[in-house]
Amino acid sequence: MATTRKLEDQDVYVYEGQIYIPNTYTAGALGTRVLTSLRDKKKIMGIRCPSCNRVYVPPRLTCKDCFSQLDELMEVSDKGTVLTYTVVSEGNTCQPVPSPVIYGIVQLDGADNGFVHMLGGVEAEQFRIGMRVQAVFKEERKGSILDIRYFKPLS
Repeated sequence: MATTRKLEDQDVYVYEGQIYIPNTYTAGALGTRVLTSLRDKKKIMGIRCPSCNRVYVPPRLTCKDCFSQLDELMEVSDKGTVLTYTVVSEGNTCQPVPSPVIYGIVQLDGADNGFVHMLGGVEAEQFRIGMRVQAVFKEERKGSILDIRYFKPLS
């Protein structure tokens, strides 16, 4: 049962319990195209800046370097290089899979920035910065970034 109490000598109240906050997130027109491509074609899409040629994965609407508007979607490789990674041993409700989870930043071939996703397929101790990896797609895809199950080391 939820309770509210006032902290002594302060104008602060503490609500102990759960607050239900319903929310909905929409991917928007650009995100929908990207997620549909993942779901239907197992293709990872980036977006190219028409002014400075920088390619962003995941796509964004404005170039962070020159502030140009972006609208040129392009396919990038499902292979890339691990820039860094971390192992999360303690589980929480936000994680898409049970612990331990290995999160990495992968620079996909054809992209100019890192892409945050899960690493897998081998034990955490086998991952290294600079390792080449490839996306492993789920068999049943739903149009989510989690349609990429994880990135596994290339043999």
